[in-house]
Amino acid sequence: MRMNNMLKERARKLIVQFKGNDYIFGLHVLNSIGTIASQYGERALLVANQAHHESIIEQVIKSLKEKDIYLAGNRVAPGAKPNTPREDVYRVESYILHYQPDVLIALGGGSTIDCVKASNVLAILGPQSPEIEDYFGTGLVTKCLQNFAKKLKPFIAIQTSASSAAHLTKYSNVTEPVSGQKKLIVDEAIIPNKALFDYSLTSSMPKNLTIDGVLDGMAHIIEVFYGIGDDNFALARDITTTSLQLIIQNIKRAISEPDDLEAREALGLATDLGGFSIMIGGTNGAHLTSFSLVDIASHGRACGIMNPYYTVFFAPAIEKQLRVIGIVLQENNLISEDVRKLSGRDLGIAVAVGLINFSKSVGAPTTLAEIPGFTEQHIKKALEAAKEPQLEMKLKNMPVPLNAGLIDEYMTPILEAAKTGDFSIIKNMQ
Repeated sequence: MRMNNMLKERARKLIVQFKGNDYIFGLHVLNSIGTIASQYGERALLVANQAHHESIIEQVIKSLKEKDIYLAGNRVAPGAKPNTPREDVYRVESYILHYQPDVLIALGGGSTIDCVKASNVLAILGPQSPEIEDYFGTGLVTKCLQNFAKKLKPFIAIQTSASSAAHLTKYSNVTEPVSGQKKLIVDEAIIPNKALFDYSLTSSMPKNLTIDGVLDGMAHIIEVFYGIGDDNFALARDITTTSLQLIIQNIKRAISEPDDLEAREALGLATDLGGFSIMIGGTNGAHLTSFSLVDIASHGRACGIMNPYYTVFFAPAIEKQLRVIGIVLQENNLISEDVRKLSGRDLGIAVAVGLINFSKSVGAPTTLAEIPGFTEQHIKKALEAAKEPQLEMKLKNMPVPLNAGLIDEYMTPILEAAKTGDFSIIKNMQ
C-alpha cells in the first residue's frame, strides 16, 4: 500500500507539471464544474449520453445552476456512439450552430469528447470548409484559424472513463461508418480549455470497458516511449514506469471490486499519464493498425493486441526503452527471464511475451484471430490505410520509420504474426 501511495503521489506531481491549473482531478471533485464553467459565460451546451450518465448529468446541471449557468436550448445534446462516427460530429455541430452557447461541455469517455472537439472545429470553420475530411492531419485547424482570424468556442471536458485521456490532449479520432476506417485530427487548438476527471465516476465502468481503457492507456505510454527522443527520454521514462506500475498493481482489484476507489484512482492517474505521454511524443504502429479494426474491436483492445508484435519489429532500435519496460514487467512476475541479460530481438520478444502475459492475466485477447469477425480483409484494409497521407504521422513516429513503399514488406509480417501469435515471421530492418 505504501508503494502504491508513493506511485500515486508521483503521478499527481507529473500531471500538475503537465496541466497546471487547467485540470481538476481526483476523487469527488465533480461539483467543481460550475466554478470552472463560470469563467466563460452563462449558457452552456452540455453534450452527454443520458442513458449512460443520467445521475452524473444531474449533478453537473445542479453545479452549473448554482453558478447561474443554464443549458443552451434547455436540453442536453446526445453524445457520440463508440469510435465517434462522423455523423455524430455533424449532429453536435448543428446543436452548436443553433444554440450558440458561450461554452461547450462534453461529459463522457473519449468518443464524446473527441466528437465535441471536431464539432467545435466545424461550427467555427464551416464557412471556410464544412467537410471534416479537410481537417484530418496535423496542424490544419490552427492554420485555418489563423488564416481566417477565428477562435474556437471555449470547451470543458469532463472525463468519465480511465482510458483515452481525450480530455487532456490534441487528438480527435473520427470514424467513417461505411468504410469502418478511423482518421485523426492532431492539433493544439482542439485541446480543451479546462478539464475535470472525478475518478470515483469510473466505479460504474463495466469489466470489459475497464480492461479496454487500461489497454488504451498502456498503448499511449508504450508507443510514445518506444519513439521518444533523447531530449524527453528521462521524463518519458518517469511517466512510463509510474503509469505501468500503477496499472499492473491495481487493475485486478478494479476488475474484481469495481467500487474500490483506491484502485480506480490509481487507474485514473495512470491513464492520465498516458495523456501526458502523447503530448510529448506520438503513438505509432499499434494505433495506426487499430484504426482499421474499429468494426470488430475496441480501440484499447486492438492496440493491446498489436503492441507486442510491433515491439519485436522495433526491438533492435529501442533496447534502452525495452529494458526499462522489461524490468517493470519482470518485477511484477510477467517475465521469467532476466531482461538485463538480453539484447536486440531477444529482448523484444521477452518484453512482448510480458505484455501478452499481462493481457492474458486480465482476460484480454492476444491475437487478431481471437476477435470475433476478424477476416483477412482487415489485414488488407490496415495495409491500405497505412499508406494514406492523412495517417502518415503514425509511420513517422515509429522508432523504425516506414514509408508507403516499405509497408507491404515489413508491416504485412507484423499483421500476420498478430493473427497467429507467431513472432518468428516478423522481419527486422537491417
